[in-house]
Amino acid sequence: MEREIDILNSIIQRRRSIFPPSYTAEEIPAEAIQQVLDSANYAPSHKLTEPWRFIVFRKAAKHNLGIELARRYKEETPEENFLLKKYDGIIEKANQASCIIVLNAQLHPELLPEWEEIASFACAVQNMALTAEALKIGAYWSSPGTLSRMSEYLELQPNEKCFGVFYMGYHNEEPRLPKRTPIADKVRWLED
Repeated sequence: MEREIDILNSIIQRRRSIFPPSYTAEEIPAEAIQQVLDSANYAPSHKLTEPWRFIVFRKAAKHNLGIELARRYKEETPEENFLLKKYDGIIEKANQASCIIVLNAQLHPELLPEWEEIASFACAVQNMALTAEALKIGAYWSSPGTLSRMSEYLELQPNEKCFGVFYMGYHNEEPRLPKRTPIADKVRWLED
């Protein structure tokens, strides 16, 4: 019988960004998406602000989000820097994903520093990524610049800020070994 620590370590070490071109056409059931979202709710939260807020885009809404992201890219990019391939790629990624979760944080500057809530929010997204991996769902956290100017489209509250999109889809990629330098190079131990 596998020990919990072995299972946890395996999931953490297998977790990778899996990009939309690798996704299959298989739809992720709403129940699996809900499991991914439920895991976010158990992230640490200083002063229990639970800052994470999510918007799930599926089916036609997901395609419409891709169209809006592409439209904004075209609108906000100087003509000499505009790439049709990137424009088309934004729409294609949205269509390749089974769902897209927009990642927002509700900030409480009157209670605590912004960085603490962003750190808590990032822990929530890590929980989502680990849960997706455990469910054999590929996931990728992307942060296109256009999102920072989409508050109205996303109907965000005045104290909410968008920190990216979380693409999800089933995939057939083989597990890859992690590319990490030794932790010993990043730690100092002090005992006296």
